[in-house]
Amino acid sequence: MQKRIRLLSETQLPTADALFSLRYYEEIETEQAYLALLLGNLQDCYHHPPLLRLHSACTTGDIFGSLRCDCQAQMHAALRAIAHEGRGIFLYLPQEGRGIGLAGKLQAYKLQEQGYDTVEANERLGYPVDARSYTSAVAILQEMQITHARIMTNNPEKIEALRESGIRAERIPLEIPPTANNISYLQTKRKRMGHLLTVLPETKEGARG
Repeated sequence: MQKRIRLLSETQLPTADALFSLRYYEEIETEQAYLALLLGNLQDCYHHPPLLRLHSACTTGDIFGSLRCDCQAQMHAALRAIAHEGRGIFLYLPQEGRGIGLAGKLQAYKLQEQGYDTVEANERLGYPVDARSYTSAVAILQEMQITHARIMTNNPEKIEALRESGIRAERIPLEIPPTANNISYLQTKRKRMGHLLTVLPETKEGARG
C-alpha cells in the first residue's frame, strides 16, 4: 500500500499535565499536518493497550474556548487521562468542522443561529454531515506498530475505523457534562449521528443543535 504519511520532526512538549513527545507527521498527498503527542512506553500494546484519542481540530473550541461544542473540554480531559496513566497517544487531526473546514463550519454556525441543527446546516450548505476520514490517523498508528488501544471517544465511527484496519479497539467514554450552550448540539449528535452519549436529558420537542 502506498505510504500515506511521513514523519518530519519530533521534539519534547512540556505541558501542565506531563512532558509529552510531539511528532509532526505530514499527509503526503495533501501536505496537511497531523500531530501526535506521545507519553510513556508504547511497545507492549498487545498486553497493555495504551489510551488513545483521535481529536479533530477545532479552532473555535480548542483555541478560543467556544461553548458551542465540547471539543476543548474533551481535549483537556483526554490529555489529563493520558498524563494520569503515564502512557498514551493523542492524535490531533486536521479535520475542522467534521472535515468541511473552518470557513464551512462558520457558515454552518450562521445557519444554526437561524434555527437549523448541525446536520441540517451542513446539508443546506451542500456539505456532508461528516466528511472525516481516519485513514491517515490509522497509518500513523500502524507505523507506530499499535495493534490494540483503548480509544477515548463517543463516536462509533472512530471505533469502527480502527477495527476495520485490524487494530483492536476498546472504547473508553469521554463524556463532558452538557451546558446551556451546547446541549442541543450534543443531543443532535446523539439522536442524528449515533454518538454514544448517556449524560444528556431526553431531546425536547423542537430542540436544535
